[in-house]
Amino acid sequence: MNCADARNFLTSNGAARGLRKGMNPSRGIALKLGSVAFFISLQTMVKAVTVHVPVGEAVFFRSLFALPVILGWLAYEGRLHSALRTKNPWGHISRGTIGVLAMTLSFAALGYLPLPEVTAIFYAAPIITVALAAIFLGEQVRMVRIGAVLAGLAGVLVILWPRLEGFGGTGEDDALRAFGAVLALVAACCMAVAKILVRKLVGIDPPSTVVIYASLTAVCLSALTMPFGWVWPTRWEFALLLGAGLFGGVGQLMLTTAYTHADASTIAPFDYSSMLFALAFGYIFFSELPTLQTLLGAGVVVFAGLVIIWRESQLGRDRSKSRAVGPPGS
Repeated sequence: MNCADARNFLTSNGAARGLRKGMNPSRGIALKLGSVAFFISLQTMVKAVTVHVPVGEAVFFRSLFALPVILGWLAYEGRLHSALRTKNPWGHISRGTIGVLAMTLSFAALGYLPLPEVTAIFYAAPIITVALAAIFLGEQVRMVRIGAVLAGLAGVLVILWPRLEGFGGTGEDDALRAFGAVLALVAACCMAVAKILVRKLVGIDPPSTVVIYASLTAVCLSALTMPFGWVWPTRWEFALLLGAGLFGGVGQLMLTTAYTHADASTIAPFDYSSMLFALAFGYIFFSELPTLQTLLGAGVVVFAGLVIIWRESQLGRDRSKSRAVGPPGS
């Protein structure tokens, strides 16, 4: 095993086996918070740019501009060649396709709903992942996690219900917001499916391979939307698209590196700091304020998610490798 292979082994497997030296939980938490801030910044840019730029075009440029960051980092670490090798190309294409769908739906939802509300609905993804893992991966889910899943789904319903009532209303805006809520929920379901596929893939290939092929698949599939109304972006819009891609790439690197400095059980709860960033950015850039139902439902879902993280930690199910791949919808 040469130096590059050893480094790749430790990065991919050390979090799960506790073999790494020089772990720094404080640095891991800081990197995790940084990655969350970058991903919410990405969504803020996308929300601003998709007022004029089609969603498919936004997905293309976000994925395209993230690639040089990811490829450059892997080349710098000497892991690019090994990351491009895979034993399961069709598995990566499948995961990438679901990831593109999640990203497209999440970007579309941002055009209809406030940023904090979309963020809150996305919290349904890890809840749904637990249910899917029980069905498709054969994981045993006992009473504590079953209760957390049911509570989390109830919280999602609290968030969605006022919006879904818009389908029966007379106002066009209410119907559009209801449509946006459905888009966000379906995006969360796609994120959960993508996470299940990632759990299978990281048992075969390293997380870096999953990230690269997900990005390549996103670029190729989103390019197919070119004939369907792409526009020439203004300089400001192009800057936002470039920023979204760069922030996505850097956020991914920060997230992956975070899991080399601390265990998943330490870092994972900080996923929910995204609500604080979403509240701040939504208010500053779009004058958005969340409804009481959104905050109440989000609180229930966050509590349920933390219970699931705690319970998985108690059961010794370390998700470091799959968590390090990052959120499919960003």
